[in-house]
Amino acid sequence: MKPVEIYTSPLCGFCHAAKRLLAQKGVNFSEIDVAAQPARRAEMTQRANGGRTVPQIFVGDTHVGGCDELFTLERAGKLDALLAA
Repeated sequence: MKPVEIYTSPLCGFCHAAKRLLAQKGVNFSEIDVAAQPARRAEMTQRANGGRTVPQIFVGDTHVGGCDELFTLERAGKLDALLAA
């Protein structure tokens, strides 16, 4: 399984929903809290091609996007393949 990284902030409901979906699927992920580590926000924005909102989710080298994009992949049946590839 590819490594998964998710940039979050503690009060973000979308972040919690994305983490809950990944946890339900048994996916281990690294969480980067940009509120606790503000210097990492610039890193997130650069990696996400200008994306400034949280969550920003990466599977391996692939930028998934945010919570909506993650759930879209799941509904389309494409998330498992992306995680396993």
